[in-house]
Amino acid sequence: MTPNLRVDTRASLSLVGSVLKYLAVPLCLPLVVALYYGETVVPFVGTILVTVAVGVGLERLDPDPDLRAREGFLMVAATWLAVAVVGALPYLIEAHGIPMVVEPVHPESTLRNPANALFETMSGFTTTGATVLGDISFESHTRAIMLWRQLTQWLGGMGIVVLAVAILPELSVGGAQLMDAEAPGPGIEKLTPRIAETARALWGAYLGLTVLEIILLYSLNVAGIDQAMTFYNAVAHGLTTMPTGGFSPEARSIEAFSSAAQWIIIPFMIAAGTNFALFWHVLKGEPKRLVRDAEFKFYVGVLATLTAIITAVLFADGLVSAAPAGETFDAAYLETFRAEIVGQLEPSLRYAAFQAASIVTTTGYANMDFNAWGPVAQYLLLFAMFIGGSAGSTGGAVKIVRWYVILKSIRRELFTTAHPEAVRPVRLGGRTIDERAIRGIYGFTLLYLVIFFVGAGILFLDAMRIGVSLSILEVLSATAATLGNVGPGFGVVGPMGSYLAFSNASKLFMFVLMWIGRLEIIPVLVLLTPEYWTR
Repeated sequence: MTPNLRVDTRASLSLVGSVLKYLAVPLCLPLVVALYYGETVVPFVGTILVTVAVGVGLERLDPDPDLRAREGFLMVAATWLAVAVVGALPYLIEAHGIPMVVEPVHPESTLRNPANALFETMSGFTTTGATVLGDISFESHTRAIMLWRQLTQWLGGMGIVVLAVAILPELSVGGAQLMDAEAPGPGIEKLTPRIAETARALWGAYLGLTVLEIILLYSLNVAGIDQAMTFYNAVAHGLTTMPTGGFSPEARSIEAFSSAAQWIIIPFMIAAGTNFALFWHVLKGEPKRLVRDAEFKFYVGVLATLTAIITAVLFADGLVSAAPAGETFDAAYLETFRAEIVGQLEPSLRYAAFQAASIVTTTGYANMDFNAWGPVAQYLLLFAMFIGGSAGSTGGAVKIVRWYVILKSIRRELFTTAHPEAVRPVRLGGRTIDERAIRGIYGFTLLYLVIFFVGAGILFLDAMRIGVSLSILEVLSATAATLGNVGPGFGVVGPMGSYLAFSNASKLFMFVLMWIGRLEIIPVLVLLTPEYWTR
């Protein structure tokens, strides 16, 4: 270690190399798909070679790394940047080819632009679901590339570093610090005595729910209920629901499928936003842990309330009166949905429940273009972008547990103001939350909101610089959707739109927003403090 530093950067980078080396394994899946469909394998063979070479090279920086808490922060932050850069290679190779070796497959691809490729990959691994793909179709991209796009979300959902802790023995010591740095929410429950076993338990529940969803979705095709839900589509949506990702291979997202498929996906989105430790307890024969969990009950209550309000709004004709110029829908689309929804309970409930679950859990799917919704319903969705899933889930944003503790602490303050002599601790279920943790929750939430407003200002000013006209709602929703790993916003960045209107500078800025949002800000910001690096 360098004498004037407190951080062993070689140890951190060596462990990043270990993760990169094993990233070559999931890259083999789209490689097999490319072989099956007779598509080019070059993007994946090339990426595998680069990934293994870089991984092995970084590992040699420190063959026997000593992982401490400080190295853990650097390792986690650097790993997410590294996988985003390496993960962009299949997109770039498909669009550019390899000079004097292989011709480009889709030279017209929007991912030919390196900023776009990096944006799409970070959006995938962080499970944001914001896209710059442009034309989402198999005519513009190979099936293997589209599968890689979905696979990035599945790998990033439960956490790349959590997966590494589960399978790499060199990370078993110090794995708790790594999981705390990466895992969503204020903390992660240690389910077993050994942290590697806890990581495997979480990934086991994650894999099991993914497989179950794939089976249920494909059964619709087998039963003749939804012919559009092919095996490929069932796998693609299984890989992007459980990580709360939202990358659909269909340009119209879940709108392309039957109401039956939409009803199947809703509970899986809700499950993805639930603390996965609770599913482990259910499998261990403790189902009461789920229904008695204070955070889970608050989470379900928020979803139910939001669904009820939006259902009432849509039922009472809560759509826009006309399709404005430049929108992602036309008058015929608007009138079709008005005829289906207004005064009709099932479709109103289905669209409301689907979008409430999708936005609160930060999945980002859409079963209709909610740009067609009126301002009341739209601002409810904008509010929902800040809620987030449970701690220990794959959801993003602020997290439901933080809002729960904030509301409880506000209630405590009101009570103690009226009763100055009273002592009333804030409790989460049967556990007392200490004052330091409460201050940390307030600090994180304030920091999140500051970054949100500053980020929105930067995006708005940059849009003005390049002459792109964006509304305040479009800019606010784009910022909330990238920082909170939600995906779609409103207007041009709506569920049927894309982020292509932004400049390369803004896309790279949102690349950073997605990165720090996925790691929950603090592990990244701590790297910017002099105290972290020096004695």
